[in-house]
Amino acid sequence: MTVHPAHVPVCASILATRRAGVLLHPTSLPGHAENGDIGHDAYRFVEFLARCGFSVWQMLPVGPTHDDRSPYAGLSIHAGDPRLISISWLRDRGLLGDKDEAALASHELAVETACRRLHQDPDLREAFEAFMAHEADWLEDYALFRLLREKYHHRPWTSWPAAARDRHPGELDRIRANHRPRFERYCFEQFVFFAQWRELHDYARRHGVLLYGDVPIFVALDSVDVWAQRHLFDIDEHGVARSVAGVPPDYFSETGQYWGNPQYDWAAMEKEDFAWWRGRFQKQLEMFDILRIDHFRGFEAVWSIPAGEDTAVNGHWESVPGRKLLERLRTELGELPLVAEDLGIITAEVDALRHDFALPGMKILQFAFDGDAQNPYLPHNHEVNTVVYTGTHDNNTTLGWYEELDRTARARVMAYLGQPAEPMPWPLNRAALASVANLSVLPMQDLLGLDAAHRMNTPGTSEGNWQWRFKWKQVPADLGDRLRAMLDLYGRVCGE
Repeated sequence: MTVHPAHVPVCASILATRRAGVLLHPTSLPGHAENGDIGHDAYRFVEFLARCGFSVWQMLPVGPTHDDRSPYAGLSIHAGDPRLISISWLRDRGLLGDKDEAALASHELAVETACRRLHQDPDLREAFEAFMAHEADWLEDYALFRLLREKYHHRPWTSWPAAARDRHPGELDRIRANHRPRFERYCFEQFVFFAQWRELHDYARRHGVLLYGDVPIFVALDSVDVWAQRHLFDIDEHGVARSVAGVPPDYFSETGQYWGNPQYDWAAMEKEDFAWWRGRFQKQLEMFDILRIDHFRGFEAVWSIPAGEDTAVNGHWESVPGRKLLERLRTELGELPLVAEDLGIITAEVDALRHDFALPGMKILQFAFDGDAQNPYLPHNHEVNTVVYTGTHDNNTTLGWYEELDRTARARVMAYLGQPAEPMPWPLNRAALASVANLSVLPMQDLLGLDAAHRMNTPGTSEGNWQWRFKWKQVPADLGDRLRAMLDLYGRVCGE
């Protein structure tokens, strides 16, 4: 069994090659559980991508989530989401037997049953302990955090008793000693996740498919990252945030967006030579070949809102040392295969930061048809060093978007696209593939022609998000050949 994913650097020039990808979070894969995982259907999806000519699989963040399932406010920046663990993989590797009927139907029981083999299999134990040593800088804190959340009924760490909240060494030692099997189980869960991930990553590479991950610029207050290193965040001695993140009022919202993530103490981070960020990117680049920086704007300046405000109105911009951070990352990791999410109102300073590090920005075609011919999202205004999408996880599906346009807007879209005979979403899919942008990414929903009922997330809402899944029977028999021909036509089949 693989102990840990080795870091295999991938040159940033992969973003300078004309290619295409598909956006699909692993939880959206088919399967028998309540969400998709990184088992057999993930391998089948890699094969589907390769057969079609796609060379990129883009995902959302893959860390453990809170109950709302949002990947963008997770419990840890380093850990993998245990919901993605494949039970079939455990069985295939002999960690579960046919007699473990209950375990075969439950992720929780499956991991617990497999974990008991640590006391029966010396080779497995040796591999597990090697993993523990390799991941020691984050794994023990993560396991303790999960133990304490379980003990205190999944309440935020800021509401725990002071000894646990403030990480008194004696209390942490007592919790670890009194709950050793559960502590070990949380570590074993990560051991299994990363063993499965490494095998999937290797399989994808053998099929010419790169994994494209996502790094949210902020983290959740209720996370192991803040609990374990609170000196790096703008919070008080009780864990209460002094200032939080968001965006100011704009055309879309009179009160702005109040996200509530704690702001970083950038002075403290810089004093430590950005060790927290370097560790974060190092880990993500072990897992992924390309990374998107969500809210890249926040590497130039952040909208800081005093804690206790109800809206984002009374915030203010604060400059941050993002340039120094990116320079430090480039010194340590080489050329960075990063994509900057630069949507919304972007200043000249943010553009300069992105250009100085040669990072591709993003163009969303669903945003292209407002305004006039100068709209930067229209294909004739695209640049080569760009990633073009029909829409992202926060957008409606393209068919859903088009169906909600009024008659005048639809006419403008169709006039720009040349009055195509194909039904939506195919004209917009083609426009994304035909763009001069080096990388074109299509959501899986748009490949399947699905409507608004199949969107992944509706920003500003808390119900019904992050749950969409597809079924293999939704994939037309001729879709692979059709997509292969399109990707070949637009010069996006790599290696040919």
